[in-house]
Amino acid sequence: MAIDTRGETADKPSGEKKAKRTSPALFYRQVVAELRKVIWPTRKDLISYTTIVLIFVLVMVGIVSALDAVLTEGVLRIFGGA
Repeated sequence: MAIDTRGETADKPSGEKKAKRTSPALFYRQVVAELRKVIWPTRKDLISYTTIVLIFVLVMVGIVSALDAVLTEGVLRIFGGA
């Protein structure tokens, strides 16, 4: 990927001063401005996304639980459990 430096080197010259810190008020205003640009999901979208995530998590829990049960049974058969 190419980086556009607009004719400048990527490294700072040794004599350049450190950039000033952003004040908390300015930071807050910038955060609010960025959040206004966000396209928030509709209620319908949010419900469908949540449902998909919950189903995926439940499927993964089932797979991990089944794998755990199979491996536990295998270890107990090999090493002789109580």
